[in-house]
Amino acid sequence: MKKKDLISIRDLGKDEIENLFSLAKKMEGAAKSGKKFFNDKIVFNLFFEPSTRTNLSFQAAAARLGCTPVAFNPQVGSVQKGETFSDTIKIIDGYCDVIVIRHALEGSARFASQIAEHPVINAGDGGNQHPTQTLIDLYTISKIKGKIKGLSVHLVGDLKHARAMRSLLYGLGMFGAEVTLTAPVGLEMDPAIINEVKEKFGTKIRLTGKVDLKDADVLYVCRVQKERFADPYEAEKIKKEFRINPEYLERAKDDMIILHPLPKIDEIPEEVDKSKHAKYFEQARNGIPIRMAVLYTVLGGSGA
Repeated sequence: MKKKDLISIRDLGKDEIENLFSLAKKMEGAAKSGKKFFNDKIVFNLFFEPSTRTNLSFQAAAARLGCTPVAFNPQVGSVQKGETFSDTIKIIDGYCDVIVIRHALEGSARFASQIAEHPVINAGDGGNQHPTQTLIDLYTISKIKGKIKGLSVHLVGDLKHARAMRSLLYGLGMFGAEVTLTAPVGLEMDPAIINEVKEKFGTKIRLTGKVDLKDADVLYVCRVQKERFADPYEAEKIKKEFRINPEYLERAKDDMIILHPLPKIDEIPEEVDKSKHAKYFEQARNGIPIRMAVLYTVLGGSGA
C-alpha cells in the first residue's frame, strides 16, 4: 500500500487485493482461536458522520488483533469550539498508530493522510470512496461464487451518491466482471468513472433504467441516500420505484446472490431477507476479517 495509507481502491493493485483476501482468511481463523498480533497499538476511529457497521467493525477488528480501539465523537470534541480539521488530525496523530476516518467532504481522507505521520484509512469521504467496503464486497463475492471474473454483476439504485458503488465498479473491472448499472434518471453513475473503468480494464458495462435480473449472478443494491438530497420528497419517490420486491426474484437465477452495503431501509423488504438469495448479513460479517487484514497490513504486522 502506498505510504501504508488506504484512501482509494486505486491505491491497490490486483495482487495486493488478493494478498489481503488470503490474509483475511487467516484472520477468520485467528478471530476464532483468539490469537493476537499486537499489544501496543492504538487505532483511532475519527468519524464525523454516523456509522454503525464500519465504525463498530473497525473497533472489533482492532480489538481482535490485540490493538486498543478508541472512538472519537466530534460532537463533544474541540471541533465544536472551532478547531480546524488539520489541527484535529495533527493532535490525534500524536495519540495513535492508525487513523480510521469518515468525513462528509470528498478528499478529506487524502488530506488527512498528507498531514498525519501515521497510516490513514478512508472509511468513507462524502460520495467519493469507501475502499474497505469494496474489499468486503469483492471478498464476499469470491467466497460465495468461487470467482469474480466473468460474473454478471448488477449495481442497482442511487449510483450518483453512493461512494460504495464508485469503489466497487473499479474493483469489479479490475477482477474481470461484467457490470450492469441500473439507476433512476438523474442518479446515474458519473460517466468519468465509467469511462475510466472501461479504458483501464476493458470492462463490459451496460447502462439501464429498468431492473431486469434474468442474467444476474450478483445483485448489489444501494439505498437512496435521503441525507444527500435537498428534496426529501423526491428521494421518497425514487425509493419506491427501485424497491426490490420478491417478484423480481421469481425471474432471477437460482444461485443469484443479493448484496447491500447496509443500512437498508425499505429498498429490500423483510421478506427478501428470508430468501436463499440474501447474503448481505454474511457480507457485513466479512467486515471483521477484511478490516483485520487491512489494519494488520498498514501496521506492518508479521507472523500471520
